[in-house]
Amino acid sequence: MMRADMARRADALAAAREPFVTAMVVRAQRPSSVRPGDGALVLRDGTIEGFVGGHCAEPAVRLHASRVLETGEPLLLRIVPGDDDAPAQEGAVTVQNHCLSGGALEIFLEPRLPAPRVVIVGDTPIALALERLAREVGFDTAVYAGSEAIAVDDDDAAAIVASHGHGEEEALRAALTSAVPYVGLVASRKRGAAVRDSLDVDTSRLRTPAGLDIGARTPEHIALAILAEVVAGRPEPAAPAPADAPAVHEHHCHHEHV
Repeated sequence: MMRADMARRADALAAAREPFVTAMVVRAQRPSSVRPGDGALVLRDGTIEGFVGGHCAEPAVRLHASRVLETGEPLLLRIVPGDDDAPAQEGAVTVQNHCLSGGALEIFLEPRLPAPRVVIVGDTPIALALERLAREVGFDTAVYAGSEAIAVDDDDAAAIVASHGHGEEEALRAALTSAVPYVGLVASRKRGAAVRDSLDVDTSRLRTPAGLDIGARTPEHIALAILAEVVAGRPEPAAPAPADAPAVHEHHCHHEHV
């Protein structure tokens, strides 16, 4: 079970939309300085907050934590001393670490990634339907009225303007000058073309009318068509790491327990 202080830190990271990995020792052979239940949080920059082993274990934990952040898939990391061989197993990686003087460790690495966020501009029925449906299908949302200045992060999944003319150009300009991959405008083809022509930024990513052409008429169906287009354009997740990883060699701590 995660310690209370670590759980509070994890909650704070999640609230700040910071990706991290929970690393939990699930098996430790003697002699070692860690016990099952010991754990740490591994941040995106490789910082390890907590204890899952000494200097001998940390390089492997840091390396494979980075990989699970890329793939989004949890992993069982087995760190074994010397040249012990183990058969490859799906969802597990075995690392031979010649630094270890004690027994093997098994550490479960679980990525904690913020839900992809959709920025929605407007308080129209379509905007409200977008917010409801986006949350139901696993997106986080940030909703702005058309009169507000918006903040778009480069790693947001989409920015969708559904404000029926209120603050459209300013919102679209902010979205299009970011790296957000999908920018949509809810408008008729004629008005969408006029808004596109009025913008003084690159509009190659602007989708208007936003959404797949499924004959949508109601706010809920229009929201469905837009989110389907967002999902269809999402990049494929990275491939999982190979089941076998190269040995991790450390030459300065032959007498240190993990």
